Amino acid sequence: MDKEQIQKALNELKQLPKKKFSQSYDLIINLKNFEVKKNPLDFFVTLHYPLSRPIKIAGFVDQQLEEQSDKHFDVTISEADFPKYKDAKEAKKLAKGYDYFVAQATLMPKVAAAFGKSLGIRGKMPNPKIGCVVPPSANLEQLKKKLASSVRLSTKKGMNLQCMVGKESQPESEIIDNILTVYNAVVKHLPNEIQNIKNITLKLTMSKPVNI
Repeated sequence: MDKEQIQKALNELKQLPKKKFSQSYDLIINLKNFEVKKNPLDFFVTLHYPLSRPIKIAGFVDQQLEEQSDKHFDVTISEADFPKYKDAKEAKKLAKGYDYFVAQATLMPKVAAAFGKSLGIRGKMPNPKIGCVVPPSANLEQLKKKLASSVRLSTKKGMNLQCMVGKESQPESEIIDNILTVYNAVVKHLPNEIQNIKNITLKLTMSKPVNI
């Protein structure tokens, strides 16, 4: 896949009637000759350009990171707050309300015990793969920037990988770069690289997919 092929797909989508809002671009990579059940994929890709989407982050931290968490995250949850979430409704509300959960490493065992059920079922436990389990010396501002530019790809729902790669309001050069970044990361995660890719499509929020 190269820039010219992506540009052709973008041009095709640009011919569609405009909506009253800035639609998102979604990349869909369909797989083949790949046993998803035996080798499920679940990984993060950090893009070169942020996705222009709001994200909400919750931090499980103690006094060492509390000030940073209050400044950069949407909610800070200390160990003293944990008992509140023994209530299933409160735990479910928390899990649904935030995109990412960050935990200070020293608190992680207690976070797992208190929130493993409510967050785990939604795939939202603090994930070290994306840097969400942090040391007391962590820079939470930098982590927030990284999360705002990251996407998760998973085969949990079938033989395809799908993620947002930008919005109509972004320059096309950024969209193309993000698509290539995701594509190259996916190829590296596949056992037979491009031989495991059936086809690749691109769509807008309200459109049908077009082939790349």
